[in-house]
Amino acid sequence: MSIMRRMSDLFQQKANKVLDRAEDPMDALDLSYQKQLEALQKVKKGVADVLTSERRLEMQQAQLQQTQDKCQAQARQALQQGREDLARLALTRAQDAQTQSQALVQQIQQLKDQEQKLELTAQRLQAKVESFKTQRETMKAQYSAAKASTQIGEAVTGISEQMTDVNLMLERAQDKTQQMQARSSAIDSLVESGTLDAIGSPTGDDIDRQLQGQLTASEVDTQLAAMKQEMLAGAAPAARLGSGAEGPAPVPPAAAGANGPAVEPDPDQSVVVRISGEDQYRLSITERPQLEPLDKVLGEAIDHQDQAAYATALGNLLDFVRAHGAKLPPDSLVSSDVVLPSEDMTLEEATKLLSDDGTVVEAGDAAGSEAR
Repeated sequence: MSIMRRMSDLFQQKANKVLDRAEDPMDALDLSYQKQLEALQKVKKGVADVLTSERRLEMQQAQLQQTQDKCQAQARQALQQGREDLARLALTRAQDAQTQSQALVQQIQQLKDQEQKLELTAQRLQAKVESFKTQRETMKAQYSAAKASTQIGEAVTGISEQMTDVNLMLERAQDKTQQMQARSSAIDSLVESGTLDAIGSPTGDDIDRQLQGQLTASEVDTQLAAMKQEMLAGAAPAARLGSGAEGPAPVPPAAAGANGPAVEPDPDQSVVVRISGEDQYRLSITERPQLEPLDKVLGEAIDHQDQAAYATALGNLLDFVRAHGAKLPPDSLVSSDVVLPSEDMTLEEATKLLSDDGTVVEAGDAAGSEAR
């Protein structure tokens, strides 16, 4: 075997491998289907051409028939006029037209036979194309399913290149995570044992830090017990209800209002609250723990400019005052320690009051101080 022949064979082998990798079965099926459609289109075009030729010959045959009839009529007319020569000429032309017409009839019949054959061929090719179309879709679906199954199997088993890279990255991430966890645990152990000091920690050894922590816990317990004792004793007036006030003015005991409780609180241990535009109520300072949360909720609703929450919180605060306070008579000359907003006060008006005096109750304190 010559060197040129071996080189040619080697080139063909390499080219076949490259083409085999580049060839897509789905594209090959589409190309075959396209070629079959083009062939079917050519057959249909041939049928149309044959039919066109047939119609043209039929038109020519009809014209020859008209010429034959005309010549025979001319021959009769010539005989009536005694012109036998003209009659003979007319009959000769009529005979030529008849001969040509008969030839055209044979050609027309041949074209009809050819048309039938082409139509039959077109029908068979149409059926073949439809069958191949169905087969093509089936083969494409099978190829896609086999390809997807292969890719999934490679991904699951980890033999694909992408999954191999992913597995390597996961292993490196796990190694780094374990290393950082071990380092964090070691640092925490050293800090707890006092070997390492945290940044900003007080000076001294670990014994000083433990003693200082016990002292701090003891001080917190002492302060907490003192606060509980103050709340139980009720020694100081409420910060929000009594700040800035000189104290409630002593007044003679008055009968409870229609909406108030049966017994009026002690004036020395109570505060007078006026609802703007309504009546006055006397509340015991022991109601402070229940009143302050309502005031806080109302202040938060105003801070967030929540109209629905504002209306609900204001209603709850006013309902609490009406339910727990002793309503004073309208002719009672008692100065108000606190003035609360009325139910019809808008959110904008309450915001304006709150901007200068803190909470709504503190704003009422300011308004009550100005009134006094």
